[in-house]
Amino acid sequence: MKSISKNNRWLIVIGSVIAQLGLGTIYTWSLFNQPIVNKFGWDLNKVALSFSTLASGKLQEKFGIKKLISICGMVLGMGLILTSRASSLPMLYITAGVIVGAADGISYMKTPSNCIKWFPEKKGLISGISVGAYGCGSLLFKYINGSLIASQGEASAFFFWGIIIMILILIGAQLLKDAVVDDTYGNKGINFTVKQMLKTKEAYLLFIAVFTACMSGLYLIGIVKDIGVRLVGLDVGIAANAVALVAIFNTAGRIVLGTISDRFGRTKLLSLSLITTTADTFVLSFAHLNFAIFFICVSVIAFCFGCNITIFPPVVGEFFGLRNQTKNYGVIYQGFGIGALSGSIVAGAMGSFRITFIVIGVMCIISSLILAFIKPPRVTNSESVELKLNKHIA
Repeated sequence: MKSISKNNRWLIVIGSVIAQLGLGTIYTWSLFNQPIVNKFGWDLNKVALSFSTLASGKLQEKFGIKKLISICGMVLGMGLILTSRASSLPMLYITAGVIVGAADGISYMKTPSNCIKWFPEKKGLISGISVGAYGCGSLLFKYINGSLIASQGEASAFFFWGIIIMILILIGAQLLKDAVVDDTYGNKGINFTVKQMLKTKEAYLLFIAVFTACMSGLYLIGIVKDIGVRLVGLDVGIAANAVALVAIFNTAGRIVLGTISDRFGRTKLLSLSLITTTADTFVLSFAHLNFAIFFICVSVIAFCFGCNITIFPPVVGEFFGLRNQTKNYGVIYQGFGIGALSGSIVAGAMGSFRITFIVIGVMCIISSLILAFIKPPRVTNSESVELKLNKHIA
């Protein structure tokens, strides 16, 4: 990394921001739920189930970051275009849940992980900027997609949405470059391979925490407009404004708390974030909701989710080393996709928003306790030597 100028490093950040703007538009999904329900008469919880995000393993190593994000951008755009033609729930799940979800999840995970490696001395700040752009994408497209749905209908909105973000992601991808890792930063030069990481209990504890954070954040963000209409009795137009509010606070949480995490304990900050989310989900479950309480709760949840999704990538690097961080986080990040899917599955099984919130709140308490006490894995002297020799291990 020493041969790369600081200006060139910032070009990679710019490319990441452009790509993340396109990827973050997926958070406007709740705008489409009710129009799809109205058109086909499907159950809302079953429609919301299509909003999920998946991830993958060694693809960056095979293709390189520029080619991988370019491919994902094209697949994501085509997935949305195909969604415009969906006429059954199974087709919606395949186009939106699998195709769109996989392309968005892979790109979202790989882009900030690569960016962090270029700035090992500013992991929280860079992660905040990169994934903060993801939040900005949902704010911008709240208005674009809302206008398209109102004027063209949800099918045409999906089509144009796909075209626009395909272009955005392809432009951003051209500025990306695979990072060269500087081993002077991280877990004292110790670099776990995926196989070695999976032998530690910390890997599974972090997986549980990621799963919980993403289940709570993504589920609540994905149905925020529906909560406003069904539980608070708001007008559809007013409730839709919550999508913009979520985007603003989500982005603020990523940048503000990502930067703060460079100076304070990241896992303790995550623990506090999940406890706060717990409090808000219980308010949504038990309180008599009005306009003010609803908007405060969803804003705080969005702010906390922004914190969670920003800080987990640097935590994985600090626990298991930067050299294999993309692959290691790729494994831990599976909790993201599974968590996103699980929220809607639980909601469908429970048949109630409020009961689902209680389940999510309990899980947040458990994960908060995990993060309050978790430490980087301890290694013996012989293991330390082996881990420091992982420079050339794939």
